Order: sequence, then C-alpha cells, then structure tokens
Amino acid sequence: MEFNLMSILTLVIGFFVGFLIVVIFMAIRNNQNESKANKLIEDAKKEADKHKRDTLMEIKEESYRLKQEVEKELKEKKAEAKESENRLMQRESSLDKREEILQKRDLTLDEKENNLLVKQKEMQEKELKMDELLKQELEELEKIAKFSKEQAHDLIMKRVESDMAIEIAQYIKEQERTAKLEAHEKAKQIIVSSMERYSEDVANEQTVSTIDLPNDEMKGRLIGREGRNIRTIESVTGVDLIIDDTPEAIVISSFDPLRREIAKVTIETLIKDGRIHPARIEEVYDKVSKDINTKIMEIGTQTLYDLGIAKMEPELINLVGKLKYRSSYGQNALQHSIEVANLTGLMASELGENINLAKRAGLLHDIGKAIDFEIEGSHVEIGSDLAHKYHEDEVVINAIESHHGDKDANNIISVLVEVADTLSAARPGARNDTMDNYMKRLAQLEEIGNSFPGVDKTFAVQAGREIRVMVKPDEVDDAKSYKMARDIKERIESEMQYPGTIKINVIRETRAVEEAR
Repeated sequence: MEFNLMSILTLVIGFFVGFLIVVIFMAIRNNQNESKANKLIEDAKKEADKHKRDTLMEIKEESYRLKQEVEKELKEKKAEAKESENRLMQRESSLDKREEILQKRDLTLDEKENNLLVKQKEMQEKELKMDELLKQELEELEKIAKFSKEQAHDLIMKRVESDMAIEIAQYIKEQERTAKLEAHEKAKQIIVSSMERYSEDVANEQTVSTIDLPNDEMKGRLIGREGRNIRTIESVTGVDLIIDDTPEAIVISSFDPLRREIAKVTIETLIKDGRIHPARIEEVYDKVSKDINTKIMEIGTQTLYDLGIAKMEPELINLVGKLKYRSSYGQNALQHSIEVANLTGLMASELGENINLAKRAGLLHDIGKAIDFEIEGSHVEIGSDLAHKYHEDEVVINAIESHHGDKDANNIISVLVEVADTLSAARPGARNDTMDNYMKRLAQLEEIGNSFPGVDKTFAVQAGREIRVMVKPDEVDDAKSYKMARDIKERIESEMQYPGTIKINVIRETRAVEEAR
C-alpha cells in the first residue's frame, strides 16, 4: 500500500513537474513570438512612416509644380490683357487725335467762311457807297453844266462824228486790211503757244473701282449671313458690288463717280474697322457722306487757290468741287474746267485781256454740270442761272451762255472760252462718246424710277441691266409695288433704246429700330 502511495505520489509529482516544464516552455515560446510580432509591428510602422514621408514629398513637389504652372499662366494672361489694354489705349488716343484734328479743321473752315462773309459784306457796302458817290458827283456836274449826262454825251459824239468821220473811215479801212492779213496767223500762234505752255495728261473716267482685301476671308464677311451685308451695302450706296474669284480683291461698279467714291471709302473703312453688319454699314455710310461733302469743299477751295481766283461765293466753290465727281463723254468735268481756265488765261495774256476774269469764266463755263442731274434744263441754262444768282460778272455769264453757241459772244473772253473748250474736248483720247451715252442711259433709268410717287431712291446697277427701286413702305403696299414694277417696265420700253434686257426690282422694306441706353 505504501508502494502504491509512493507510486501515486511520484506520478503526481512527475505530472506536476511535466506540467511546469510545458508551462515554462510555452511561456518561453510565447515570449519569442511576441518579440517577433513587436519587431514586425515596428518594421511595419517604420515602412509606413517611410511611405508617408515619400508621399508627402511627392505631394509637395506636385503642389509646387502646379503652383508654378498656374503662376506662369497667370503671368501670360496678365501680359495678354496688358497688351490688349495698350492697343485699346493707342486706338483711343489715335481716335481722340483724329477727332481733335477734325474739330480744328471745322473751326478753321468756319472762321474762314465767317471772314469771307464779313469781307464780302464790307465790299458790297463799299460798292454801294461808291455808286452813291458817283451818282452824287454826276448830279452835281449836271447842275453845274446845266446839261444831263445823256445830253453831254450826245453833243460830244455829234461833234466827234462830224469832225472825224473821214479820218475814222480811212483808218478803219486800213486797219481792216491789216487785220485780215494778220488775224488768222496771229490766232494760230496764240492757240499753239497756249497749248504748248499748258500740258496736261489725258485720263478717261472709269466706271469701276477695285478694292484690295487683306485676305479672301473678308469676302465672306462682306457678303454676310445669307447675303445680308452685301444687300445692305448695295441698297445704301447704290452701287453694284462684284465679288468673284479674283484673289484678295473686289470690284465696285457704278456710272456715278461720286456714288462710287462714297461706296469705296465706306467699304475700306468697314474693312479696317472689322465690324461689318447692316447697322454699322449705314452708320459708316452716313459719316463718309459727310466727310466727302467736306472734301468737296476742300477740292473747290484748292482749285480756286491753284488758279489764283478769289472772292467766290461758298455755294459756287462747293459746286466747283462737285465737278470732280462728274464727267462728260468720259472726261472728268473738273479737270476739263481747270484745263479750259488755264488755256483761256494763257490766250488772254497773249491778247492783253484780264487774265483772272478769263480764268474765272473758263472755270465756271460748265458749272451747270455739277447739278444738271438735280434740276431740269441743260447745263448751259443751269450755269447761267447760277451765275446770275451769285452775281457773277457779265463777261462770265456771257461765256457760260455762248460756249456752245446758244447765244452770241459779246466779248473777247467769251470767244476764248469757246475756243479753249473746243481744244480741251478735241484732244486725242480726251473724250469717249460711247461712255457718255452709256452713263446717260443709266441716269435716265434712275430718273424714270424716281418719277413714280412713293419711291425713296432708285439705283441703276449691273451696267444698266438692272434697276433697284426702293419704295416707302408706308406709301406703297405689296400690291402697288407689283404694279409699279410693270409701269416702270412699260415706260422703259417706250422711252428708251438699250441692248439686251433690263431687270426691274421694286424693293419694299420695313424696319423697326430701337436704341438701348
């Protein structure tokens, strides 16, 4: 029993010791695993910290790079904005300078006009005073002599006639013989000498003008969406705009040089400005029309200055300037008038006549052509009426009335004007009869269109193959416009002779315009 007890005790002790050993072994093993786990955790933390630092560095570098790019882009935008602002400032400055120059020019012209009016008034007052003084002197002389002016004149003429009749008759016969021998040769010498002293190039008027474009894209902008820009240009200016395959160029066609010049300047201004739309086209056209009127006055003033002619009514000066935009048989009317003035002045100097008066008569001999399309009558009748209206010298009036043989010339200068007019027109290449007939036909087409009631304006385009009649929409409705087109057709067929066919377009347009402020 003791043996069994000892065996059991030994077994229990052995079991306990084995359990302690297992427990100790497990504890040691757990310590080792925990140490490894801690090490792995530390390594993982270190690796995570490293990745975190690397990521932060990359983020900082990317942020810095983006910041640099944004700053660079902002600098470029600021530079572009500054450049645009500088361009706008320069344009504004140039516009201000131009406006200032125009204002100064207007002030100068107004001042000159006022001075001329004041001087003219002073001269008229002086002339009235002189006439009054002469009248008083004659009255005093008649009282003293107890003879009237007419009685004294008749008495003297009778005495001279009776005393000198034989001598005068002999002298006249002798002078007539001498004059007949020398007159023809002398006249030829004077004309040839005058033509040699005055030499001017011959230049026929053209009916088209060419405008250079910066690029072919500008053609599309001039045509506009669905052709609205080109329709507006043609309806406002009254010209025919030809846009074809010619690179970087368009053609303006019109028989009226003034209308063609206004259209050319209008289109060139629109091209430079870049804003091309119907409202802008009308605005530029109105401004250009006013500028051309100012230019006409400057041309007239410069012409008078070049010829040495002074003391002319401002209205007449304006008409002289308008002659630049008129032609006769293809010859520019102003150039022709200047040439006639110079030739007349040169021949007058050879004959000892008044040179300034001769030049004045030569310059004004065709003045009626400046407005013969506005007033009924020939240019001779219109010119004579204008000369009477503005109190021109009787010599000038007679030169106007006699240069085409409508009246007899009653002085030497009128004869010289007639001769100079013939010389200027007869030079080879100076005139073209076909051109004049063509232009008269276009003018007649417009005149027929304008003669109908309710018509605002009429334009002949396409070299006379088409007319465009703009009617007032409040006076002519759609039904009347069709009837007007037929009536115009019948009048053209009955009154005119022309090659081919003519298309009549009656245009009725209504606009509603407001301005936002």
